[in-house]
Amino acid sequence: MLEPGADAPDFTLPRDGGGDLTLSSLRPKKVVLYFYPKDDTSGCTKEAIAFTGLAKEFDAAGAVVVGISKDSVAKHDKFIAKHDLGVILVSDEESDVCERYGTWAEKSMYGKKYMGIERSTFLIGEDGKILQAWRKVKVPGHAEEVLKAVQAA
Repeated sequence: MLEPGADAPDFTLPRDGGGDLTLSSLRPKKVVLYFYPKDDTSGCTKEAIAFTGLAKEFDAAGAVVVGISKDSVAKHDKFIAKHDLGVILVSDEESDVCERYGTWAEKSMYGKKYMGIERSTFLIGEDGKILQAWRKVKVPGHAEEVLKAVQAA
């Protein structure tokens, strides 16, 4: 499990709008990397809208916000257009990055167990090290809490 002080695993994944995003190419900015289960579901939509609403504040604090799920780039593009989102979304269809960050986990719904993305957020510093990790995130107030951590970093 990745903890503060660890190197954030680098990756290159396809991103919304086409092209690829490499995590290390975002340096020297801080990166808010948030893992979420699925585009256009209630909690995930609320989370993306909350981060979008604070986009100017994150930018002013020297941070870029990147959302990651197993959804395809085409689904990400529809999700962004439908909700006028202002965050970068990358596609981890093979779950490789989710596994390296420890967010691919066994979940349970109505007594049925299955594998899925555990909602988690990582604040990555200018040097590529993890500054803070939030696991099993609850959406209400989360984007604001992350912004405070970015501003304090």
